[in-house]
Amino acid sequence: MGRRSERLGRQDGAADGADGDVIQVVSRAFDIMRCFEGQDMRLGNLEIASRCRLPRSTVSRLTHTLTRMGQLVYLPQDQKYRLGPGAIAMSVSMTRGLRFRPLIRLMMQDVAEAIPGTIGFVAPDRFHMVYLEYARAYDVVGLQSTTGSRIAIARTAAGHAYTAALGTERYRALLADMTRETPDDARLLDARIEANRRALRDDGFVVSCGLWNPHISGISVPLWSPRYRDFLVITIGLLSAMYDERRLREEVAPRLLQLSAAVQKLSDSVEDNPFVAETASPRKQKPSEARGARETGHELEAGAGRTGAPGGVRAPDGRRRQGEAAT
Repeated sequence: MGRRSERLGRQDGAADGADGDVIQVVSRAFDIMRCFEGQDMRLGNLEIASRCRLPRSTVSRLTHTLTRMGQLVYLPQDQKYRLGPGAIAMSVSMTRGLRFRPLIRLMMQDVAEAIPGTIGFVAPDRFHMVYLEYARAYDVVGLQSTTGSRIAIARTAAGHAYTAALGTERYRALLADMTRETPDDARLLDARIEANRRALRDDGFVVSCGLWNPHISGISVPLWSPRYRDFLVITIGLLSAMYDERRLREEVAPRLLQLSAAVQKLSDSVEDNPFVAETASPRKQKPSEARGARETGHELEAGAGRTGAPGGVRAPDGRRRQGEAAT
């Protein structure tokens, strides 16, 4: 089976849950932390247990431990918890110096001024996508997601674009986990996966109308990040009354593809650019990694050993999709 560090670093990203590698108590502790969507959010053990689908006794033991560690704070007057100084300090440390985010937000804001929606730069987190950055015009109505907002993978254009870009093994691992914990979402996602893969292969984007909210339509483009060894997604949500699927494809998709290409070609001088491969310790690419760079339905550029920005998602014949040229 190989060393654990090698399995975690596999380019195909397949989950190792079947190997028994996942330490459940650690996984559950992170599930509890994910329940707190903001510094001021307050939750009791019963609410956390319901959100995590865990026994209340298990939640009680974990929240006690997390409180002792400073990750949570117990509020006796409310009999609830909120994020503690340890969690806040950790998040600040992780986001400090992320200079690529303001650059991306400027790019997104230019598009937001022309298209009355909310544009997001999102990253995967288990069964959700999390907004790293967002932009919208000052007078926009409808979707009001902000930095840190979490949206369900199975019920949003961003999540459907992300899973459509995944290779077969990695998608099946995600679907298996989702089937165990959120079976309704798993069925919804899997029913659309082949159509989403065709759309991504043929058009370079995925559209979702009314899936998360009957009044919101979305369109999303996944981008491969060799630094994070995963896909990040550029997405936009608009009012369905203003933008039906035809208008999304004709008016919004070209702008979104241009934006995605510009984002992926950020200056190499930005040290934390997620679209530039790390080259601190160059080495020869292993055959298993080279195989992992090729995914079912389309080709992903793994970025191993590369110094420039990768080409992102490509069509099966290797040609860059329309709209992915530099703007």
